[in-house]
Amino acid sequence: MSKIPTRKRPCRICRRWFLPNPRLKDRQMTCSRTKCQREWHKKKCAGWNRKNTDYFKTNYLQKKIDTATQCRGDPGRIQPEKHLIKVPTSRMKTEMPIEYVKEVIGVQLVIIHEYLAQLLHRRRQKAIHAHHPFNAGPTRRLP
Repeated sequence: MSKIPTRKRPCRICRRWFLPNPRLKDRQMTCSRTKCQREWHKKKCAGWNRKNTDYFKTNYLQKKIDTATQCRGDPGRIQPEKHLIKVPTSRMKTEMPIEYVKEVIGVQLVIIHEYLAQLLHRRRQKAIHAHHPFNAGPTRRLP
């Protein structure tokens, strides 16, 4: 087998020409400067996060439900309902009697409803900020 030497190529960040490491061959996209490598890593991570947004949403929701429904102490022992439910803290500032709602519909549904409310609130805020008018010049007033 003949060894094919790797050719010089431009760095995808700083656009300077570099000779890639022969072990990495076509996989090396940036020069050996740490600034370029960190920037490339940041770009690749941001792209992965854009493609996989549901990954973090499902993990967050599942983790919150799991921690809320975990049984404290010995799982074989019968315990009152208060000790079985770990009350998750809410980030929403609702004036609802949350303890009563948890007793009626259950902790899991409360967590899912709060999560959906947070998503709707964020979307509403983004829509408001996107359509926020700005003053380009002096306003006209009636005499």
